[in-house]
Amino acid sequence: MSLSERKKEINCRRKRRAQLAKFKAKLPQLDAQGKAALAEKLRRMTPGAEKLISDWGLEG
Repeated sequence: MSLSERKKEINCRRKRRAQLAKFKAKLPQLDAQGKAALAEKLRRMTPGAEKLISDWGLEG
């Protein structure tokens, strides 16, 4: 039996939250090129990426 649409949305949200936590943990170790790559990943990953990018200081 497949998952309902709501369950799929919840699973995606949980996975996205876990990925964001991993990205934030790696943030202090990144150089400028790594931060730019991370900003691109965030843009593809979540609709609220621009706010995260500005909050995390990834791009000026």
